Amino acid sequence: MLFSGIKSRPLYATLQPDPFARFNLVLVQGEGVNAAVRLLECAGDQFRMRTTILYAGAAQAADRMRSFQIQRMQFLPTIETLLVRVDGFLATAMMGTRLYTAGTEGFMGQVIQHAGNYFIDHKSIITEHCGSLARRIQCIHCRGATENVTTNVVRCSHCGVDLLVRDHYSRRLAAFMAVSADAEAPGTLPAIEKIFR
Repeated sequence: MLFSGIKSRPLYATLQPDPFARFNLVLVQGEGVNAAVRLLECAGDQFRMRTTILYAGAAQAADRMRSFQIQRMQFLPTIETLLVRVDGFLATAMMGTRLYTAGTEGFMGQVIQHAGNYFIDHKSIITEHCGSLARRIQCIHCRGATENVTTNVVRCSHCGVDLLVRDHYSRRLAAFMAVSADAEAPGTLPAIEKIFR
């Protein structure tokens, strides 16, 4: 069952430059490139000269970011590769570093999860949701994660249990929780709807 207004549900704003940051790390995935371009357009030269962008997605989609004079920009083939690079940056980050992220909810959740490993509070990260509403879920029975879930009921890719996707979100796990869909009446599943597009 889905609830609107649940407290654990992440809320996102839009990317806005922090003029007081000494260094900016902008993490972008897929359609988040539009938010990053908007951020760079409204930021001044000083902001752009103190900014590093890491992008995971199709290289041609990021062509618009190339026109800005950015301190450093890297195009990475996968989200996993980007997160490894983020670990390298955050391990040596200075005080005054500001973290920005734009992309799908699953991507931003993983970024926030990684930042937590370096004691960066999730409220200090500037986020903007872009693209699909597909969810990253975690089965509470086997603890396996399943990516890009678009329906309210889905079969766990690890243990095979039919799961009901909940609105309860775990920041620690970077995933929405999913519970057995037919625990009380085995074999009886609710109607499957595609609601996270």
